Amino acid sequence: MSEYEHEPVRGLPGHLPPGEHILWQGAPDWKQLAMSALHVRLTALYFVALVVWAIVGGDASMAGVALVAGSAVLGLFALFAWGVGRTTLYTLTDRRLVLRIGVALNACVNLPLREIDSAQLKMLGGGHGSVVLSLKGAPQLGYWMLWPHARSLRVIRPQPMLRAIPDAAGFARLLFTATQKVQPIAAGGSQEQSRPVRGLTGAHA
Repeated sequence: MSEYEHEPVRGLPGHLPPGEHILWQGAPDWKQLAMSALHVRLTALYFVALVVWAIVGGDASMAGVALVAGSAVLGLFALFAWGVGRTTLYTLTDRRLVLRIGVALNACVNLPLREIDSAQLKMLGGGHGSVVLSLKGAPQLGYWMLWPHARSLRVIRPQPMLRAIPDAAGFARLLFTATQKVQPIAAGGSQEQSRPVRGLTGAHA
């Protein structure tokens, strides 16, 4: 039995209200998530440097310890990323975004489209990308409750983030169109290494 078999609608905490329709559902690609959110490549380089430094210094035992420790850390990162990919489901309806998240403790975060102030798309390669959202008003979401589905280091004012989703550009177009129907949208400028979700301004990944 899956922990999500109780869901009345896959990825949602309840049945859709009359007139609300699902436009898109997607989940993070765990490999892209591991690279973009957990920075496994930098972690691997760090441990490789430790191993090389130990070998150059003639300390074979330290090199072995660094190699084992690095393998263990990278394995844990990969396992966590796989768990996030398996348990996460993002849902876009014509009224809201719903983030079903949580590897150990499950949660559903409802983000009404009318509360989205801005969004930014950052492409990761292979059509995958991440979309970070800025919300209107005072922050109501806890950073550690959202992580890794939150923009890095924005602890005081957390910004929800859809991580490593496939066909991210296609999702961005759907998000723009759906949001445009519930609130006015102004055109925004691009950021370095990022592209704004069309018409939504401000934040960058």
